[in-house]
Amino acid sequence: MSSISTVKDRTELLKWISEEYQGLNGTHYDVMETSPNALEFSRLVHISRPVLIKNSEAPDAMSRWTDQYLIQKMGNSKISVAVTPNGRADAVTTGPDGKQYFAEPYVQRLTMSSFLAALSSGDSNSREEVRYLQSQNGNMFRSSYFDVHDAEDEPSEFEALREDVPSEIPWCSEALDRPPDAVNLWIGDSASVTSIHSDPYENVYTVIRGAKHFTLLPPTEGWCLSERVYPHSTYMRSPTTNKLVLDPSSSEVPEVRWSSVTDPTVPGALPPEAHPIHITVEAGQTLYLPAGWWHFVRQTQVTIAINYWYDMESRGMVWVWLNTLRGLLEPPSGNDVVESAEHS
Repeated sequence: MSSISTVKDRTELLKWISEEYQGLNGTHYDVMETSPNALEFSRLVHISRPVLIKNSEAPDAMSRWTDQYLIQKMGNSKISVAVTPNGRADAVTTGPDGKQYFAEPYVQRLTMSSFLAALSSGDSNSREEVRYLQSQNGNMFRSSYFDVHDAEDEPSEFEALREDVPSEIPWCSEALDRPPDAVNLWIGDSASVTSIHSDPYENVYTVIRGAKHFTLLPPTEGWCLSERVYPHSTYMRSPTTNKLVLDPSSSEVPEVRWSSVTDPTVPGALPPEAHPIHITVEAGQTLYLPAGWWHFVRQTQVTIAINYWYDMESRGMVWVWLNTLRGLLEPPSGNDVVESAEHS
């Protein structure tokens, strides 16, 4: 290990780090019966391993959020819903030209009534379009909510539901000495899949209804995910057919770095050195997902969840290590790799 001058040497170094981490930690994750206090949570953040909290302090939404309640509270107000033909928003998708793109969803404005009706209409696998509430922009509360003198000056599409959801988690905010950067509402069904990725946030994820199935990999196994760079695109409606089509962005839009592993749960999708952790989070349970952990997420029925994103501590070595573990070279173009494979 005296030299890391070649790609092979650098990959071997990352593998060695991964093996050392795996030897010390395995695929174990902690399970807590109740929510931690601030001191306990600060220790969990320091260890940076996933934790399942079985009986979390659930918000009022847990007992209130039936379809009828959500429809009545939201009335005729419109919400922003992601729409794709395949249930894979923010994911690598093959375009009509045969090239691969990072695809963002088409955003449709719907009433809660129309949205929930779409989720419950027929077999989710046979629909031509898949709808998923996954706006990820602090659709319940944004960081600016905590900056203004009067919180009412920072509106939300889900203003009518805010009374059922705390704007922050006291033991998180105390431990991290800051409010959340974003609080997000998620509603989807089995047709929606969150492609594998990592976030620079301490993520506290509570399921209100249904169940979420997480496949997790530690930051040390980022090398297993074969990151590539892909041109950006967005789904739009065809002016002639009204069907969703992929619309490549201009060359001025930066390419997106993303994993080329479509589904890490498929046998053989990951190298044998990878050690994924599978955790199901049921209604009334909370998952603490540390910053930098890779995650792939499914749900098997209509599922509602709330998550709190707290900015990770960027001082010290954490941010440097997370970037290092993603690879010691800039990733290649995903389309160049595909073309090379086709001509080999």
